Amino acid sequence: MYEHAKKHFKTHGIMGAENISVDLDKMQAAKARSVSGLTKGIEGLFRANKVDYVKGWGKLNGNGKVSVSGAAPQDIQAKNIIVATGSIVTPLPQVPVDNDALVIVDSTGALELKKVPKKMVVIGGGVIGLELGSVWRRLGAEVTVVEYSDAICGGIVDGETAKAFHKILQKQGMKFMMGHGVTASKQVGGNVTLTVEPAKGGSPITLEADCVLVSTGRKPATADIGLETVGLSTNKFGQIETNGKFETGAPGVYAIGDCIPGPMLAHKAEEDGIAVAENIKGMAGHVNYDTVPSVIYTHPEVAWVGKTEEELKEAGVKFNKGVFPFQANSRARTVLDSEGMVKMLSDAKTDQVLGVHVIGANAGEMIAEGVLGMEYGASSEDFARTCHAHPTLSEAFKEAAMATYDKPIHYL
Repeated sequence: MYEHAKKHFKTHGIMGAENISVDLDKMQAAKARSVSGLTKGIEGLFRANKVDYVKGWGKLNGNGKVSVSGAAPQDIQAKNIIVATGSIVTPLPQVPVDNDALVIVDSTGALELKKVPKKMVVIGGGVIGLELGSVWRRLGAEVTVVEYSDAICGGIVDGETAKAFHKILQKQGMKFMMGHGVTASKQVGGNVTLTVEPAKGGSPITLEADCVLVSTGRKPATADIGLETVGLSTNKFGQIETNGKFETGAPGVYAIGDCIPGPMLAHKAEEDGIAVAENIKGMAGHVNYDTVPSVIYTHPEVAWVGKTEEELKEAGVKFNKGVFPFQANSRARTVLDSEGMVKMLSDAKTDQVLGVHVIGANAGEMIAEGVLGMEYGASSEDFARTCHAHPTLSEAFKEAAMATYDKPIHYL
């Protein structure tokens, strides 16, 4: 809102916005209220649904038992146990994080900064690094992203989409050092010196910053939770292996969410939780990971579901592609938010939609249409022949579908 006000309010005839400023204390207070209200809401749901909430550090302690340490140590007996321990930040030894000092931080610390950094270096061009880096860039920081590979988002985003997204972020002022890795760091007070070296070899480069965000990924939080007491171990990625019913190799022990294979996403974990509860009750709980959406909460947002163009090519699947830019969408243009596109991929024979990729304002909301359609096996023509309200951003979805099986109306 701050950046939009400074850049675009005067275009709409709202004057004086170029002089607005940020009160970071109030901004952080608003964030804290949101977090508190949402977590207390969950505790209220626990009480309403007769769920006992035990605070402490839980560990498996043999078949059917969980030992809890903390303020009120206790053992809990259970016929069924679900391991849902989530994930933690993957450390980068050469750049040690200290979230208390708020100079070298991870994603937790980056949400707690007391001032807008002058120069921020983000180590890792993945989802979290780009999200938080773009936040502080919009608030006034000079942000440089150091990424070891040649593409942002670690290959999880469709290649064409990732390139377009990269250009948008550069246009917004974010700087990138692709194909580079950080090999050393030195912190003196509130300043950090990073040694950065080309991935393919070459002379090292020195970067100076007053804040460094280490965002080199996450890993399952499966260490020291007593897996060995029930005869379980993790795979090479630290994940707990399960079958289609979320059962582990130990009777009565299930696992869901970030600590098992699959996308590390909160909504995926929620679906896992519903499915495993249904399975325990003797029902047929299932999660279709092929239709789990992903969202990068930058501005514009990036959202996708299903296969990328690269995955389809690698699998030898012949496909049709349709792309429609938001520049040709009337709602996007009138609200001055027309960067990005909708891209659709469908099977060349059946026209069944295999993947949808969106860059744009509210892309995270729009992707739900793709998820629903793909869950029910829709073709691109099905999407195209569905009436969309005008003027809306979702019309770009309809036009992309038209471009996939034939051609759009509002773009050559």
